[in-house]
Amino acid sequence: MANAASKLPTSDWTVDGDLDDLPFEQPQTLVATPPPDRSQTPQTTARNQPQDQSPPPAEKIAEAMLFVGGSPLNAEKFATALRVSPSVLHEAVISLNKKYRTQNRPYSIQTREGGYLLVVKPMYKAMREKLFGGPREARLSQQALDVLSIVAYRQPTDKAEIESIRGVDSGSILRQLQRLGLIALSHRAESAEQNTKYATTVRFLEVFGLNTLDDLPRFGESEQL
Repeated sequence: MANAASKLPTSDWTVDGDLDDLPFEQPQTLVATPPPDRSQTPQTTARNQPQDQSPPPAEKIAEAMLFVGGSPLNAEKFATALRVSPSVLHEAVISLNKKYRTQNRPYSIQTREGGYLLVVKPMYKAMREKLFGGPREARLSQQALDVLSIVAYRQPTDKAEIESIRGVDSGSILRQLQRLGLIALSHRAESAEQNTKYATTVRFLEVFGLNTLDDLPRFGESEQL
């Protein structure tokens, strides 16, 4: 056994040249690389990406204002707010209504009281009544109808005028009509010399099936109320 190693073929273990020339993979030296300086690197996250700061077009602004609701959108007020010509609103309404018809939307922009309103089409009004109630669901007392009539025919009017006609306190009924969305403040008193004014709302027109206040029935001059 001692001579077994000497009998091994030595040619397999003979190497000509330096050890550096061996065809084996040489160990690699790891070099520590410092992390990148993020203060000098542009941020690419969605939160830090530059956003388009250009203002939206007038048509989008008009649609947003109409969507918010409230009193009819007046062309003069729109023009003053955006510093554009009043015709811009008229052109926007025409363009939006054309898109609504093409897309078969359940609403359209209509003219009301010298302005524009975004309203649902007649075939969908039943849905609105299910949510907010119609004339029957309002369940107005005769006293409430009296106050509502005075506001409708004399608007904008104040509490003192209403009470001078009725001869009784009307504060609770005015608050009830406000909660029902049939009247709203048209002018808030800012001093003791001023009186808060009330006027009817778009909901008032919808509940009683009116397009404008001109459709109110005329039983005589309003002074006879």
